[in-house]
Amino acid sequence: MNRLEKGQLSRRERQIMDILYRLGEATAQDVLDQLPDPPSYSAVRALLATLENKEMVKHSKTGRRYLYTPAITEEKARKTAIKNLLGTFFQGKPENLVAALLDPKDQELSRNEIDEIRKLIQ
Repeated sequence: MNRLEKGQLSRRERQIMDILYRLGEATAQDVLDQLPDPPSYSAVRALLATLENKEMVKHSKTGRRYLYTPAITEEKARKTAIKNLLGTFFQGKPENLVAALLDPKDQELSRNEIDEIRKLIQ
């Protein structure tokens, strides 16, 4: 079981994974350029190495550059994150999550949004 499946990625690690999913592959400098409030270049390199140790990222060498790519698909990462969310906050029940999302105290859904949700359910 990798660290994502255990729900053990830091905020920065999740940001880096989002960047890699969006770009497909990236150098440490590419990642640095995309990060909000970026740390130092060496910190990004360290984070990429940590993600590689967690089996979330892999790299290939092109000349002197390392190109980093996600080691798991975005779909698998998304499903795992939802599973972790369900287990942590909603007793593992999808209906509890949906009920929370549709709570009128928290959401002001338009008629169109409600219709779209109904279509998805059907």
